[in-house]
Amino acid sequence: MRKIAITGAKGLIGWHARAWLSVQPETQVVRVPKAAWTDAESLAGLLEGCDAVVHLAAMNRGADAEIRETNVRLARTLVDALDRLGGTPHVLHSSSTLAERDTGTHGTYGRSKREASEILSGWAATSGGAFTDMILPNVFGEGGRAFHNSVVSTFCHLLATGGEPKVDVDNEIAFLHAHQVACGIGDLIAQGATEEWRPSGTRITVSALLDTLKDMDSGYRAHFIPDLRDPFARDLFNTYRSYLYPDHYPVAFERHTDQRGTLVEAIREGNGGQVHYSNTHPGFTRGEHFHFRKVERFVVISGEAEIAIRRICGAEIMRFRVSGEKPVYVDMPTLHTHNLTNTGSGDMIAMFWSNELYDPAAPDTYRVPVELEAAAGAETTGGAGNETPGKVIAR
Repeated sequence: MRKIAITGAKGLIGWHARAWLSVQPETQVVRVPKAAWTDAESLAGLLEGCDAVVHLAAMNRGADAEIRETNVRLARTLVDALDRLGGTPHVLHSSSTLAERDTGTHGTYGRSKREASEILSGWAATSGGAFTDMILPNVFGEGGRAFHNSVVSTFCHLLATGGEPKVDVDNEIAFLHAHQVACGIGDLIAQGATEEWRPSGTRITVSALLDTLKDMDSGYRAHFIPDLRDPFARDLFNTYRSYLYPDHYPVAFERHTDQRGTLVEAIREGNGGQVHYSNTHPGFTRGEHFHFRKVERFVVISGEAEIAIRRICGAEIMRFRVSGEKPVYVDMPTLHTHNLTNTGSGDMIAMFWSNELYDPAAPDTYRVPVELEAAAGAETTGGAGNETPGKVIAR
């Protein structure tokens, strides 16, 4: 069993890394809370026995002096904690291409990240430990904070809430999805790689990005799934729709009725995925899994059911009561475990769609129950570890 600590685990990259690493075989994930940074001794207690430390905690907005002081202090506190332990875990530090800038809006942040890298690499050289500096481009993804993490987050938030996103400066920017960063972190740890890691991302102008997201927004509101064969388009779409959840759902279908009966067009999509249906006996549940990349839609077409969804590493459960009498759809957000339970007295028939054909060799399906059991400890493979029952919301 390997033990990996993550600082800044509540942030965009931290959440994705925590979710990905927690489903890897024989892996225990330790979340380093903000309170642990009060002194090196407290931090050392959490890091004891760790094989790797993923240092993502940082400040990127605020007064210049505070940004520099915070990021440098975090690096020095981490080094002090490691020295107290006397161990040499693999330290991975999240830096940025902004660290190469000394001027402009992000100059202070860039310099502070560069200083933090120098402090951590100095520790590695002195102690004999392993250090990897991760120089990341603009990272976006589900869970990103609007007006904070990425222009993608800001555009998606504004589109989802009826705002009018605008382009201030039309630069070409390299964008990288947070799940790709999480996978890269896992690979770097597994390989023990110490070379600087500089993923390239996808380059696109800000105006082209906005046009793409606007097309996705207008199409999706007309019940159209865009072409998702390009991974970058898929990642943008998953990020966009994460800002619609849960308020946008469930979405009512348009019903076409004549003397022959009723026709409901469940899915219109631009790339060809997979549609299937099942019947479920009363009281039985299907699902109990989550996906990192797959877009999936649930539609109950006969009977009564409940769809339950819980964010990975979270406690709150959203519940949607659905019925074949009034067909609606609910799209499963990525990094949220979900299930479907027949709550009626007869068989329930449901239809499911995903944007890709099922591949047994790479199913992107991870078994994690929606309902939580009280437990202590860190997240481990196939379970929810230190997650505890939380608030249940009915819709």
